[in-house]
Amino acid sequence: MPKQVVAALQVGTLPGGTQATLDHILSYADEIKKNNVSLLVIPEATLGGYPKGSNFGTYLGYRLDSGREEYARYHAQAIGIGAGEKYPEINKLCQLSKTTGAFICCGCVERDGTTLYCTIAYIDPNVGYVGKHRKLTPTATERLVWGQGDGSTLNVFDTKVGKVGGAICWENMMPLLRQAMYSKGVEVWVAPTVDQRPIWRSVMQNLAYEGRLFVVSAVQLMTNATEMGLGVVADESTGQRKLPGLEPTDDNCINGGSMIVNPYGEIIAGPLIGEEGLLCAEIDTDMIVKARYDFDLAGHYSRGDVFQLQVNEVSQDVKFSS
Repeated sequence: MPKQVVAALQVGTLPGGTQATLDHILSYADEIKKNNVSLLVIPEATLGGYPKGSNFGTYLGYRLDSGREEYARYHAQAIGIGAGEKYPEINKLCQLSKTTGAFICCGCVERDGTTLYCTIAYIDPNVGYVGKHRKLTPTATERLVWGQGDGSTLNVFDTKVGKVGGAICWENMMPLLRQAMYSKGVEVWVAPTVDQRPIWRSVMQNLAYEGRLFVVSAVQLMTNATEMGLGVVADESTGQRKLPGLEPTDDNCINGGSMIVNPYGEIIAGPLIGEEGLLCAEIDTDMIVKARYDFDLAGHYSRGDVFQLQVNEVSQDVKFSS
């Protein structure tokens, strides 16, 4: 297979909300095309927003009306995901994909009725919207505002760069999820996240080395909490505004760290820290065959005679019909 360019678009949700953020993503069209990008990964919850520092008025045993109001505002910024005229944000991403020739994996907050999901929307430059993945297990207090995905969205797609699939943020650390995806033949793993910590880079290197595949991890670059209008509080001693439990700071609320890793666990681009941008790397998927010569978790190293993995891929959505 010819070498292809993959990229992480390190941007974040803007204070102006979903439409402003989408317009900003679209402004990168010329740069994406100029770099001949075949696969573009956009961070977790970029469209819809990651409300870092918010508690949505929830305390053990009771919830405040202010939290309900905050959830309603958050719900209004989320987007519907699917094919057709009723999904304007997805349609604009489809146009971006068609214009640039890039297969797009975009981190979104998905609105389905009154429930929200943390989701990757997958968009093909020729077909348009082809599917999605909903985060199986939101982390900690994310569960206040995001529902749980199910096995029906453990998707892998054929693209110019090979078979593409992945997971969102900490579900990348779920071993059985990873094995399920390895068994589907994934070759380029996408990992939208908001985890900016150095340990995350180690997780991504381990995933690439374990799966003997390429990893594109896209991390948000979000401005400080005051600008975002997040759950900041005043420090009693200094009066400075800060996120609860963190030191007062004017630094970015999420500081990036996007990176691209090869099947030997080596970082080939990034980490991009503290600034916005398009992080690119040329990859050769022929390297995957060489890397799996001595370690293939979906093949000669799987030991199917000893271990069996059963995955329920039936949708658990409850739909009523009259």
